[in-house]
Amino acid sequence: MSKFWSPFVKNLVPYVPGEQPKLTKLVKLNTNENPYGPSPKALAAMQTELNDNLRLYPDPNSDVLKQAVAKYYGVQGNQVFLGNGSDEVLAHIFHGLLQHDKPLLFPDISYSFYPVYCGLYGISFDAVPLDEQFQINPADYAKPNGGIIFPNPNAPTGCLLALDAVEQILKASPESVVVVDEAYIDFGGETAIALVDRYPNLLVTQTLSKSRSLAGLRVGLAVGHPDLIEALERIKNSFNSYPIDRLANVGAAAAFEDREYFEKTCRLVIEHREWVVAQLKAKGFEVLPSAANFIFARHPQHDAAGLAAKLREQGVIVRHFKQERIAQFLRISIGTPEQNQALINGLGQM
Repeated sequence: MSKFWSPFVKNLVPYVPGEQPKLTKLVKLNTNENPYGPSPKALAAMQTELNDNLRLYPDPNSDVLKQAVAKYYGVQGNQVFLGNGSDEVLAHIFHGLLQHDKPLLFPDISYSFYPVYCGLYGISFDAVPLDEQFQINPADYAKPNGGIIFPNPNAPTGCLLALDAVEQILKASPESVVVVDEAYIDFGGETAIALVDRYPNLLVTQTLSKSRSLAGLRVGLAVGHPDLIEALERIKNSFNSYPIDRLANVGAAAAFEDREYFEKTCRLVIEHREWVVAQLKAKGFEVLPSAANFIFARHPQHDAAGLAAKLREQGVIVRHFKQERIAQFLRISIGTPEQNQALINGLGQM
């Protein structure tokens, strides 16, 4: 059927998401889902909205959610953009803000969707190597560019870049859009949203899939200067005017309003992460410092692919990447205490 494809399609290399196994008994620590369910208030709000109004289109501006986000972060409504998961938000950013003559900069070890979007939208890029400790060095981004994007904490490493280092990158490229992708920021970092009023070139993206346990709802957002947001709104309204459905609008808003539940579950994930790190180090693993809901670890005497296969035989799934620099690492999501114990048990004596 490829004879019917548009010419550019045959050269695309699509993103490959983490495995979503059909078996229910597996301990699934490969896609960084939150082990705790959504806020009960979010579930209640969606249940209330589950009525005959579903025959009607949702609010195209998602004002209920937009105002909840603006209130939470202390910004204006016109500084907030919403989309169907942060991947859609990122796609619009690449399309509307990062298509320029000079190359886009992002880390060589980073979210693997970035080069996919570059291929989709014909954007040239320069993958900037992380240092030997797998950290982002801000000075490496102080060169001509058509934009900069990086996850913070980085993925899949989990390493955090401090806000003053983020500012260093911003100051060195005042004429370029700098996108800070904060999918995991709530597990130990400080959001760069605090800087958006000082840097009109800064755009911060987040998702409700991780810290607010709503991966199945598909809600993402961006916060930045109104001029950046207007560009994204133009793209969105030329692509899909209704990305946020009725249930997502009220459920996500309620999740932002329930700070107590959010803070409690984030705290639990952080506590469990530190326990997993201690257990792995006791088995001889090297674990990179993580501010995410996952850890990135390798063992000097054991092949990572072999360890992943061994764990799978024990019913535990983790993520293994084949990229050369990180082929000996495993990315392991933080689960419930029972799931984390199953991980440690699955590794056996080492």
